Amino acid sequence: MAVRPRVGGFPYLAETLRRAGVTRNVWQLPACQSLYLTGRGAVLQQGTPLVSGMADVPGFDQPALIRALRTDQAGESSFPDFLQASWNAGVVRYEVDLLERQVTYYGCNGESYVEHYPAVSL
Repeated sequence: MAVRPRVGGFPYLAETLRRAGVTRNVWQLPACQSLYLTGRGAVLQQGTPLVSGMADVPGFDQPALIRALRTDQAGESSFPDFLQASWNAGVVRYEVDLLERQVTYYGCNGESYVEHYPAVSL
């Protein structure tokens, strides 16, 4: 995270993870729980949850999700801000397929949005 470019940095982070052997990364929102899957096993990282207690789940709002993505890609938000904006757009989970270079964002009723990211050289 520290060495990626501020603008358009996600593909660099993803390539670093891929080279380290991570094949998929699954984020659960609002728990901010990240599961890294590798051929040698899985590693779980628990972040600070976005909500506590009972909370209404926002409806899936694809245009709001795309705005959150473009804001992040332009370097105009922090990662915690991106996670909050994704949750506000109704994302309950997203999966990064590091081999296919795509991210799929899911709502709680089966909605999804897929975005591909470019290959980069480190």
